Amino acid sequence: MRILGIDLGEKRIGISISDELGITAQGLPTINSINEIEDLNNIKKIIDKYGVTKIILGLPKNMNGSLGRQAQKAMSFAEKLKSSFQLSVELEDERLSTSKAEKFLIETDRSRKKRKKVIDKMSAVIILQSFLDRRMMNREIKK
Repeated sequence: MRILGIDLGEKRIGISISDELGITAQGLPTINSINEIEDLNNIKKIIDKYGVTKIILGLPKNMNGSLGRQAQKAMSFAEKLKSSFQLSVELEDERLSTSKAEKFLIETDRSRKKRKKVIDKMSAVIILQSFLDRRMMNREIKK
């Protein structure tokens, strides 16, 4: 059972995938956003390749928790993912995921140019890993 993580951006779509046990998230190559149809086709290829059973899409809430234009775009895209692929799609609060990714990349001494190339992938990994960690914690609490 693999879970796909998506960080939806204006120009690029960060992609991550869980391991088969649903414990860890790994980054996949970023998709350069062309248009919605092409973006969905590229995501479909990943779904088929990895046997994805669930999608976690980052929801960019404002710092006060309200939903802005980007959050509305993400919710609309989530509906398109559900109807296109008949998979469960959950929205994951992604506040600070990009800044966490940026901080991590700075700490690993990546140049600004190199950070720009992988920031969306790292954000997708953080979004998916947050979901996986919370799900694991909920399982532990129920025991």
